[in-house]
Amino acid sequence: MKLRLFFLTLFIVVSNLAIAQVKFEAKVSKKKLGVNERLRVDFEMNQDGDNFTQPDFRGFTVVGGPNQSISNSWVNGKRSYSKTFSYFLSPTKRGKFTIGQATINIGGNTYKTVPVPVEVTAAVDKPKDPNDPDYQVQEGLHLVAEVSKGNPYLNEAITVVYKLYVGPRIQISDLRRKDDPKYSDFWSQNIEIKQLKVERGEYKGQPYNMIVCGKTVLYPQKTGKLNIEPLALTVAVDVPSNRRDIFGGRLYTTVNKTVTAGKRTINVKPLPDAGKPASFTGAVGRFDFKVVTNKTELGATESLEAKISVTGNGNLKLFELPKLTVPNGLEQYEPEHNEFVKTNLTGMNGTISDTYTLVPQYKGKYPIQPISFSYFDLKTETYKEITSTEIVVDVKNGPNRGEVTPTTTTGGGNVTKQIVTQTDNQFRYIKTNTTLEPISKKHFFKTTTYWVALTLPLIAIPLFIFFGKKREERLNDESGNRIRKADKLAKKYLSEAKKNLGNQKEFYIAMERALHNYLKAKLHIQTSEMSKDHIKDLLKGKGVQEDTLKDFIGLLESCEFARYTPSSSSAMQQDYDKASKVISAIDKQL
Repeated sequence: MKLRLFFLTLFIVVSNLAIAQVKFEAKVSKKKLGVNERLRVDFEMNQDGDNFTQPDFRGFTVVGGPNQSISNSWVNGKRSYSKTFSYFLSPTKRGKFTIGQATINIGGNTYKTVPVPVEVTAAVDKPKDPNDPDYQVQEGLHLVAEVSKGNPYLNEAITVVYKLYVGPRIQISDLRRKDDPKYSDFWSQNIEIKQLKVERGEYKGQPYNMIVCGKTVLYPQKTGKLNIEPLALTVAVDVPSNRRDIFGGRLYTTVNKTVTAGKRTINVKPLPDAGKPASFTGAVGRFDFKVVTNKTELGATESLEAKISVTGNGNLKLFELPKLTVPNGLEQYEPEHNEFVKTNLTGMNGTISDTYTLVPQYKGKYPIQPISFSYFDLKTETYKEITSTEIVVDVKNGPNRGEVTPTTTTGGGNVTKQIVTQTDNQFRYIKTNTTLEPISKKHFFKTTTYWVALTLPLIAIPLFIFFGKKREERLNDESGNRIRKADKLAKKYLSEAKKNLGNQKEFYIAMERALHNYLKAKLHIQTSEMSKDHIKDLLKGKGVQEDTLKDFIGLLESCEFARYTPSSSSAMQQDYDKASKVISAIDKQL
C-alpha cells in the first residue's frame, strides 16, 4: 500500500513538473523548398513572455510578418495557453541555410529556440492560378536594364536606364533599392531622378505602366567583355483579390517582391593604333582646344596668365591636358586646374583648363611655342589633332639680359635659370616688426591651483564611497529595476514608432509595445492581464480622469484596427501625438 502511494505521489509531482515546463520552439512549414516558393516559420511558446527577438534570416527575405496569435482555453478545468510569432520568408538563392535562434524572456529567464536547417533547391513548377497574388505579381512586374550601346570603344560613354514595367492589374505602394550595382570596370555617374513618374509603355508588345527608377552614365576603362551588375529592387505591390468590402469594392492584397534587372554584358573595343598621334593622351569624343594669355605686353616682374583649355563632349575628367613649355627668362608656376563639367545621358560636357602664372625677368620678346592636343572622334572613328598658334610675349620695361647673372643648373644640362628681379613690395605680406611682450615668472608651488589639486583627491574619496553605496542599493532594488527597465522600453518603442511614421504595420506594432510596457511600469501588471476592461478598472482605481482613460483605450483599439484596415500618414501622426499627450497626462494624474 505504501509502495502504491509512493508511486502515485511521484507520478503527480512529475506530471506537475511537465505541465509547468516552459516550451519555446521554432516550426517551419517545410524543410525543403524551391527558390520560387515561400517558407512559413512559427515561433511558438506555451507561456506568455516579453521582449521577443527574431533571428537573422540569412539567405531569406522577410515578405510577411511578424504576425502574432494567442490561444487561451480551458478544458476540464485545465488552462491551455499558446502564443505564436509567424514569419513568411522568400529565399534569395539556392543552398543550405539555417533558421537561427529566436529569444524571449519568460518569468525572468531567457529562452532560445533550436536552429532549424532548411534546404533551398532550384525553382519548382507551380500551378498557374490567375487569381493567385504571387502569380499576378510574377507576370505583371518586370525590371529591365536598357543599355544604349553594346559594343562601345574604350572611354566611350554609354547609358544604362533601369525601367520597371507594371501590369495594369496591379499597383505599387512602395519602391526601394535593395542592392545597387558596383561598376568596378567603369567610371560611373548616377543621374539624379528627383521624382518617380508613371508613364505609358510597352513590354513584349503588351501595354504596361512604366517607371524609370535609375539612370547611370558609364565610361568603360578596360577592353574586352565587361559585365554590368544587376540592380535589385524591393517592391510592395497591391494586387486585387476575390474578396470585397461591404460596399462591393474589391479588396487588395499587399505582396512584397524582389525584382532584378539581370546581368548585362558589353564588348568594349580598343582604340585603333593606326593614325594615333604622339600627343594623344586618351581623349575620346568631340572637343575644341585653345591656348590663350590674358596679356601679351607687360613689364618685368609683372605677371601674366596662360590658359590651356579643352571644351566639348566626351571623357573630360579622364585624360590629362598637354603641358605648357616657356622659354628661359619666364618664371613658370604650377598650374591651377579647373573643371566645369556636367554629366547627363549624353555623357560629360563642359570645359577643363590649366591656368599657368608666368613672370618675366627682363625685357625682350618671348615666344610661347605651339601646343598640340589630339582626340579620338567617335563619329568619324578617326584621330583629330589641334595645334595652337604661337604667342609672343613682349616685355617692354625691365633689366636687360646682361644685367642678370645666370646660374647653371645641376644634372649636366645646359639649361640656365635666371635670378628673379624683385620689387620693393613683393614681400609686403611678411611682418618685419614684432610686438612681443615679456612673460612674468610665476611659480605653481603654494598657489591656489596647487592646494586645490592637492586636496581634491582627498575630498573625492568619501564622494566615491557615497555614490558607490547608492549604486549598490539601486542594483539590489529588483522591483525598481523592473519598473525602470519597462519605462525605458516604453520610451524606446515610442521613439521606434516615430521612426516608422508612414509604415503602417511597423508603426502600430511599435506603438502597441510602447503602451504595454508603459502599463507594466506604472501598474505592475503582466502581458496576460492586459485586457481593456482590466486596464480600465486599474486606471480608474488610480484616479485617472475619464477623458484620459478613453483616449488611452482608444489608442489600444487603433493599434488593433490598424492590422485590418488601411491608415493614412496623417492618422498615424495624430495617434503618435495623442500617445505622447496621454502618457504625459496619466503620469501627472497618477
